[in-house]
Amino acid sequence: MRNTQSTRATAQAGRIPAQPGPRGVPLGMLVAPVQPDAKDLTAGQPGPEDIMAGTVQADAGEQTGPGSVIPGAGPAGRPGERATVRLRDVGPDDPPRYAPEWLELREGADAVARAPELLDPLRIRLANLPGRSGVVIHDLGCGTGSMGRWLAPRLDGAQHWILHDRDPYLLHFAAVASPRAAADGSRVTVETRRGDVARLTPDALVGASLVTASALLDVLTREEVDALVAACVGAGCPALLTLSVAGKVELTPADPMDAEIADAFNAHQRRDGLLGPDAVTVTCEAFAAHGATVRVHPSAWRLGPDEAALTAEWLRGWIGAAVEERPELKERADQYLERRLAACAAGELSVLVHHSDLLALARPTGGTS
Repeated sequence: MRNTQSTRATAQAGRIPAQPGPRGVPLGMLVAPVQPDAKDLTAGQPGPEDIMAGTVQADAGEQTGPGSVIPGAGPAGRPGERATVRLRDVGPDDPPRYAPEWLELREGADAVARAPELLDPLRIRLANLPGRSGVVIHDLGCGTGSMGRWLAPRLDGAQHWILHDRDPYLLHFAAVASPRAAADGSRVTVETRRGDVARLTPDALVGASLVTASALLDVLTREEVDALVAACVGAGCPALLTLSVAGKVELTPADPMDAEIADAFNAHQRRDGLLGPDAVTVTCEAFAAHGATVRVHPSAWRLGPDEAALTAEWLRGWIGAAVEERPELKERADQYLERRLAACAAGELSVLVHHSDLLALARPTGGTS
């Protein structure tokens, strides 16, 4: 879901440091990767073999100094690269979209919710990629890097992760907190790319072995999903797209306002042409139209007393979005929130937030390196 709450926590040892909180459009609007043509590799541009050898960018555990970003995070491309995105129209002072505290708070629930049933077909596809000594994985809207921390240790073989996000602060944390080893002990390396995704060109993912994202599809438009699908299909690479909202929430015990808040929230998710709860259906149809095999599996958050802090923040964001969509709900929604937070604090509330994970297996092109 979109979280528009501002940050409250201060830096704590071993935790994600605080920064001014986000407002507005959600995280996940990021740049697509830019890749050189194969003919450009002889002109000093790095190819996948250089990436897998670890000769390009920094190791996951290497830092470049306080407040800095792993090389590659700047908005400017290397000489010879061509643009593969058109940026959204945003102002130069456009703030970060998500507070890192929110991303940290939800990471455990995300990890438990993601569908492991989709990993075996993904492993089979990656193992059968031709001419590969490792895989190159593009993580779109990486945030603090939770997808890499979940997935990299579940895949065998050398991996190079290319992390994409608009927030250099989140990119830096994602890079330095990335796992260093795959499931079989092979090396994991990382680089970062900064920017806002709008529309990918068909060749945006040339050279990719896999595209991943979490909580991204529902904050894209139909045109942006079409562009993402076309880029994945053009690269012949699979896509593992997790934790898309499904438009259904179950709270126990029930309250008469549950359905009204849920309807208003779903309407808010569809603002400005965003797909919201329709995202998985639209994405499946788009991949199928390109001849890809698509599998969908539920990936619900199951929040109980042990997740009270996450549940409380989710409630505030869920109800806040509903009121933003339908201001006439505010007085009753404030009372509803008070009731729900009290039940949460007493350990008497459980919430099932439905999501869906999607694995799309595009036909290999034979042209990826």
